[in-house]
Amino acid sequence: MTFPPSAATAPQGAVRDASTITLSGLRKRFGGDAVALDGVDLTIRAGEFFTLLGPSGCGKTTLLRILAGLEAPDDGTLTIGGRDVTTTAPHLRSVNTVFQSYALFPHLSVRENIAFGLRMKGVPVDERRRRVDHIAEFIKLGALLDRGVNQLSGGQRQRVALARALVCEPDVLLLDEPLSALDAGLRTQLQVELQRTQKRLGMTFVFVTHDQDEAMVMSDRIAVLDNGVIQQVGAPHEVYERPVNAFVAKFMGHVNLFAIEQLDHTRVVTALGTLTMDKPLEENARAGMLLIRQEVIELGHAVSEGYNGLEGVVKERHYRGSRIEYRLEVNGVTLMATAGNLGQRLYAVGDTVTVSIHPEDVVGLDA
Repeated sequence: MTFPPSAATAPQGAVRDASTITLSGLRKRFGGDAVALDGVDLTIRAGEFFTLLGPSGCGKTTLLRILAGLEAPDDGTLTIGGRDVTTTAPHLRSVNTVFQSYALFPHLSVRENIAFGLRMKGVPVDERRRRVDHIAEFIKLGALLDRGVNQLSGGQRQRVALARALVCEPDVLLLDEPLSALDAGLRTQLQVELQRTQKRLGMTFVFVTHDQDEAMVMSDRIAVLDNGVIQQVGAPHEVYERPVNAFVAKFMGHVNLFAIEQLDHTRVVTALGTLTMDKPLEENARAGMLLIRQEVIELGHAVSEGYNGLEGVVKERHYRGSRIEYRLEVNGVTLMATAGNLGQRLYAVGDTVTVSIHPEDVVGLDA
């Protein structure tokens, strides 16, 4: 299937070069001292599924609204496809938005909801019908076009909102936590569908969420925000495995963070004990933190060759189906470890175990 229907010769999945987004020095305040964005510099590549991730109030929705033209920055510039759109009205940007609430019209049918933007643009009736039929088939809504939106499930309404945004063929699609109101099973299904849709269209998607798992599943790259500042930008595995500071590490769900008490080349002393890293820490991390991810820790009765070795006592054990979580006490401090639940030995509360950590899994980061 070729999409969009009116795109002359673009092959399915072809990246739209006009959809690169560049933000330079964006600042936004609300009221007196409420800083929403504080000097944001960011480039979102054409055809990328890019996610803005962070806690409530971090500035991600404000940034999305500036991209949509619903808010104006106090300072800085925004370009889309090399064109400065900082002060351009929303309807003059090749950008559409899918909102958290879907914002569907309850008195209109599915077809009428999807066609609304085309009608506002003055697209002729026959062309409108053709494009609505095409996108409805693409989004798997063909059998629902004549229903009222109040007759639809949450997942079906989400698809209608997506179809309505896509039928106008924008270069950029903005998605403001559109899956947050759905139950876990449906949310997982639609995460995959959204990702597949984006890849088939070659369109730039900018997705806002506070859910780390959702961001990692769907994104080509992630920007983590805190207090209006971008803390880190990278591929999901980079942000998760090599966070740049303690905020990013904690937000990505890591709990094994230890202050560095002393550093000598690749040997580092913490309350957990003395550990060896695979390479020296940068100078700016000398007063920082160490991260040890739960899943990289090996438990047993002997230290694995080439690993750091510590001794711990099992204080708690939590069964989580495919994995077992252990809370250990090592040198008087808590260390969390996760083990797979396939052919692995189970340790009981009170057992003394050897903790093995490979030097490359001892990660230094800023405090």
